[in-house]
Order: sequence, then C-alpha cells, then structure tokens
Amino acid sequence: MTPTKDAKSLNMPWEQEYGYSQAVKVGDTIYLSGQVSHDENGEFVGIGDMEAQMRQAYANIQKVLAAYGATMDNIVDEVVFVTDMEAAFAAAVKCRKAVFSGTPVMASTLVQIVRLAFPELLVEIKCVAKV
Repeated sequence: MTPTKDAKSLNMPWEQEYGYSQAVKVGDTIYLSGQVSHDENGEFVGIGDMEAQMRQAYANIQKVLAAYGATMDNIVDEVVFVTDMEAAFAAAVKCRKAVFSGTPVMASTLVQIVRLAFPELLVEIKCVAKV
C-alpha cells in the first residue's frame, strides 16, 4: 500500500528542474528537504555570511512547517550541512536560541562537507518534524 503524501512547495525554479518537494507529510511526520538561504524570489541571502544564511534557512524551515500548521517546536531531528565548521558553530550559537525560542529539544547533527548544490551556499538544513 502506497502511503498518502502531502507535498509542499516554495515555488523555487530548481524544485521543478531537479524534481522534488520542499516537504512531504506522511501520517504525523513531516520530512523537510534541505533548506538553504534563498528568499521568496529565489535569490540567495547572505553571500559569504554563515550566520545570515543560517537564519534565512531557518526562516524557510518555519515557512514550510507553517504550511502544515507546525512550528519549530515540532522538529525532532535536524541535520545541518556546512562548508565551514568553525563559522557554522559560531553562527549556530548566536542564532539557534532565538530561532527555537530557547534551547532546542531535538536530535541534531552538524556535518562539514566540501560544497552544496550552489557554490554561493554555506549551509543547508534538513529536518524531520512530528505533528
């Protein structure tokens, strides 16, 4: 039996080009694709600035979760892919408490990689949420 999938989009050009959804809800679980630092027009925010990119990626996560009536409190697991571990750790310390309204209660993994889908990107955040 194929599960019922409720997919959401942010209408970015690469969604159609690459062929994916920003998130898919199956049952009470929301699987978010990796979110990056684009604005509503598909322009990258914070070129060269890890903290600005991280804040925008979290803003996009909030937008996708809101489409399902969920919030950051619904996140149970996240994987943060970064191109610079030191910059990412410093940025996370500055912005995560504000983004999560305190200390987040979730599993979290921080991974340094060589590069992301677009060379301008410094961070991509993938999450799983329960509703």
